[in-house]
Amino acid sequence: MIDSLKHLPKAGGTEAELAAQFTDLAPPLNARQAAIEAARCLYCYDAPCTRICPSQIDVASFIRNIHEGNVQGAAAGILKQNILGGSCARVCPTEILCEDKCVRNHDAEGQPVKIGLLQRYALDNAHFKQHPFQRAPRTGKQVAVVGAGPAGLACAHRLAMLGHDVVIFEAREKAGGLNEYGIAKYKLTEDFAQQEVAFLLEIGGIELRFGQKLGENLRLSDLRAAYDAVFLGLGLAASRALGLTGEDAPGLVAAVDYIAELRQAQDLASLPVPRRAIVIGAGNTAIDMAVQIKRLGAEEVHLVYRRGFADMGATWHEQEIAKANQVQMHVWAAPREVLLEGGQVAGMRFEKTRMEGGKLALTGDCFDIAADAVFKAIGQTTGALPAELARSGDKIEVDAQFRTSVAGVYAGGDCVAPGQDLTVQAVQHGKLAAAAIDHDIQKKEAA
Repeated sequence: MIDSLKHLPKAGGTEAELAAQFTDLAPPLNARQAAIEAARCLYCYDAPCTRICPSQIDVASFIRNIHEGNVQGAAAGILKQNILGGSCARVCPTEILCEDKCVRNHDAEGQPVKIGLLQRYALDNAHFKQHPFQRAPRTGKQVAVVGAGPAGLACAHRLAMLGHDVVIFEAREKAGGLNEYGIAKYKLTEDFAQQEVAFLLEIGGIELRFGQKLGENLRLSDLRAAYDAVFLGLGLAASRALGLTGEDAPGLVAAVDYIAELRQAQDLASLPVPRRAIVIGAGNTAIDMAVQIKRLGAEEVHLVYRRGFADMGATWHEQEIAKANQVQMHVWAAPREVLLEGGQVAGMRFEKTRMEGGKLALTGDCFDIAADAVFKAIGQTTGALPAELARSGDKIEVDAQFRTSVAGVYAGGDCVAPGQDLTVQAVQHGKLAAAAIDHDIQKKEAA
């Protein structure tokens, strides 16, 4: 457990009682519900839902298959474009992507087709006797993939399909990346992330090596020398700092660290839970943290953001989840001071903000919120990167084919710019990078 929180009391209730708080956020559709929902789709010829999908899933086609009773066909069509379609069906912000563009999402009807739930239905109810995709003849080429998150896994799977052998180097003990360690437990329940990884590996030709971290026991130069190409799917490993005195005091931790502990906990009752908590941030991670700590038994949870609701990174759907779980949301307030008592966190002082001339300004008006723990969810960075890689800000710079500035090295997912930090986009990055790697290897071979 995180040392910074060991002074806090353990969660109240038994493991069974707490586990009941982390069942599916959106229960799956049954066969009748799926049939009724699929019948609502108009199968638009220009399919705006497909055009907005980052992984280019043919939405109208898979829904038509469900309507016609061809669940296997629906699932195969989804997986062809997104091998992690099961997790994406659960965590993808469909409310701002495919469902937002659904032609039924208008004032008169106001209810788009439930595309995310239909995608989950297809993949949960398909039963493949063997992996639905076969490998091409082996090329004899080997590619190194650094990071077993969505981008790295998608890249490895597509490369294996194309006949290349792949070795994935992962720093942690399990594959899955964000899906395994960073998503709210009520979104990806039980061991779904590991089930999805196991299914993906059935393609063959992929080896996983754990405890391998770039910059520590793994060097980019060594990988370039040993492999025909290298793909970096590093994710975002380092939490940003608040830059305040007392930030290292017991009781102040990164939200992602707590979420990872929560997702890996064998007994939820063993987790430390503050009676009063503050979450600083406005993205999906901040919402996930606030909701989960409330469900674990915190009496008061305050989410504080320096701008307004309209500027939040979390979608309106995520904000509604927070409100439904009695999270108190404060906007136009910036953290100014960590309040300590006996060397431990006792709260946080905030200063009210406002917009002046198009810029955020402090007003000088401060207020305090008492808390036993503060969780920062103000974004993450890639951390230390190999010096030879060109960067855009704190992320890796890539071209349209996800090539980096270093020959033979490619990158995708959250570690590259530009990006939306979405699982579905990371999958697409990995898939497209694999196509570029295959093209470049063939071109080099021909030359």
